[in-house]
Amino acid sequence: MTSPHRKFTFDTVFDGDGVVSYAATRPKRTFSPDEVEQVRSQAFAEGERSAVVRAEEAAAASLADIARSTRTALGALAHVAHEHRTACAELALACARTIAGAALEQFPQAPAQAALQSLAREIEAAPKLAVRTTPDMVDRLQAALDVTASACGFPGQIVVKGDPALPDAAFVLDWGDGRAAFDPTQAAERVAEALHTALAAEGLHAEPLISPSEADNG
Repeated sequence: MTSPHRKFTFDTVFDGDGVVSYAATRPKRTFSPDEVEQVRSQAFAEGERSAVVRAEEAAAASLADIARSTRTALGALAHVAHEHRTACAELALACARTIAGAALEQFPQAPAQAALQSLAREIEAAPKLAVRTTPDMVDRLQAALDVTASACGFPGQIVVKGDPALPDAAFVLDWGDGRAAFDPTQAAERVAEALHTALAAEGLHAEPLISPSEADNG
């Protein structure tokens, strides 16, 4: 196998009068101590700049990795915080249901009395207030509402009747021009729905569980 021919170049060219018109630059073979020091210093500076560039590139790559890891960690933390917040809300709701259930067992007439107090001004001109509740609550609710009506200055007649279709502690107030009703089961469902809607709307953008000031103090 033959190697390609290298093109011949002229190192020195003479004109017609024998005067050198072109001479190739010959590599310098000897250097003075000052020249050697200058070349050494230049080479050292270039090497130092190259090392700094490599270090800066490595630092930039490390910072990018840290930023990616931080974003991933913050995303995971947001999910954990949201799950924790949701679990706490569900626990609080369960406790509230238990407490409310126990309170209704002890004072089933209390919601109707509170409703009558809130509606006193609206029904004060009505001649009669018809109330429906569970059959076993008729006498107890009649006595309680009579006392509340007297305290509220309601001069009308209150008539409480039993309605087997109503659940425990539920009631319906009817004064002709208006109507109010309470069902503890439906009320609990509305509270739960409102809570879940708020948590869904809040999503992963809620305030942090620990504020920056608390974190700094810690």
